[in-house]
Amino acid sequence: MKRFFKPIEKEGSAKKPSLSSDCASTAKTEAAGVALSENENEKEKEKENKDPLKFLTWNANSLLLRIKNDWSQFSSFVQTLDPDVICIQEVRIPAAGAKGAPKNPSELKDDTSASREEKQIVTRALSSVPFNEYRVWWSLSNSKYGGTAMFIKKHLQPKKVSFCLDRTGSKHEQDGRVIIAEFESYLVMNTYAPNNGWKEEENSFPRRRKWDKRILEFVQCIDKPLIWCGDLNVSHEDIDVSHPDFFSSAKLNGYVPPDKEDCGQPGFTLAERRRFSNILTQGKLIDAYRLLHKEKDMDSGFSWSGHPIGKYRGKRMRIDYFIVSEQLKERIIACEIHGHGIEREGFYGSDHCPVSLKLSQET
Repeated sequence: MKRFFKPIEKEGSAKKPSLSSDCASTAKTEAAGVALSENENEKEKEKENKDPLKFLTWNANSLLLRIKNDWSQFSSFVQTLDPDVICIQEVRIPAAGAKGAPKNPSELKDDTSASREEKQIVTRALSSVPFNEYRVWWSLSNSKYGGTAMFIKKHLQPKKVSFCLDRTGSKHEQDGRVIIAEFESYLVMNTYAPNNGWKEEENSFPRRRKWDKRILEFVQCIDKPLIWCGDLNVSHEDIDVSHPDFFSSAKLNGYVPPDKEDCGQPGFTLAERRRFSNILTQGKLIDAYRLLHKEKDMDSGFSWSGHPIGKYRGKRMRIDYFIVSEQLKERIIACEIHGHGIEREGFYGSDHCPVSLKLSQET
């Protein structure tokens, strides 16, 4: 009978056990899994937040034209900024409905071969990155005029969306000028304010006075803090235009309004500016951009720029805003104008450039 003996190892000669390749691979996988899990948790935490924190507003001056000509650049810009909410003015796409029939301002027109083709172009553009991450609400005019749109990240869906200042039912404002989204902590309102015009006639001064009166009534009766953005068609102070004297003395065909407060460039008359001041005061609202940018910026401080050719070359105005309730003042992290220069860099083909707002999370 054979006997088997295990050799006695000398002290210190025993090899330390090594981690097998399978174990090492498992450890790496687990570590990667932990890192991935942490990233997923961060994303989940962001999704748990019921209120948007990053906003973008832009008067596109025809969304269809921008899609046809400038969409790749604007898409890259949006992808980098990654806003939770995008507010568009001057969509200029007509509402659904045949000629002479009732219109549906929430849907794009598609009852003719031309309108079907246009709708297809828009739908295709909004189905691509990064816009496929958003749900879109429309408020459209009956013609290729005005109109607004609001894009909201799909994981941040609002409690309610309204299309008129009284926030009732499915009613839309004329020309699709308003979209209001209600979230847990505040309202987000996108507006395209009517231009003041040059004369004392129905679609000019009286129309703008009526609009300002309704906005004043709205901000005085809302029950939540407000984030109000869009093309508000008013430059509040001298600092908000490039050439105050030029705009103050502007005339159309030599016409001078009977009331001196109505004289000057639409958007920069004393009457409009005073009404806007009253809206801010009575509504306890603040201008987010001016809160953070106290000095005049001749390069990047204006959101609208005149045509590079002609008498308005180099003439610029800040008429696109984020107006925020005072309760949210301490949460404002940034408010930026993203275009600059008289050649309209960063305007993406429009005569307006995008403006953004970022809030901190509620503590």
